[in-house]
Amino acid sequence: QVRLVESGGGLVQSGGSLRLSCAVPENIFGINTMGWYRQAPGKQRESVATITTLGLTDYADSVKGRFTIARDNAKKTVDLQMNTLKPEDTAVYYCYVRDSRFIYWGQGTQVTVSS
Repeated sequence: QVRLVESGGGLVQSGGSLRLSCAVPENIFGINTMGWYRQAPGKQRESVATITTLGLTDYADSVKGRFTIARDNAKKTVDLQMNTLKPEDTAVYYCYVRDSRFIYWGQGTQVTVSS
């Protein structure tokens, strides 16, 4: 099973920042959309941010103005800069990428924001 490799989660105080990074294995080609989901305890997984091949972005209303998604097509990475974090941002964050046939996921990284 092909897995994306995530890094950058951790514990941060409310108002702080974290940067999540996600690396795509070399054997995945033809990537189009990349993005991040998150899942908080007892809640459904929700889309946080997406970015297309052309760099068009979309964000959940709850993170607009605080989170920024960016991709490096040459390095095959997608990052999520999270600023002004709130306790309600606490969740496991998963990156994903789509090619023409499949969607690939990371293993998840925990982000905990203390009040």
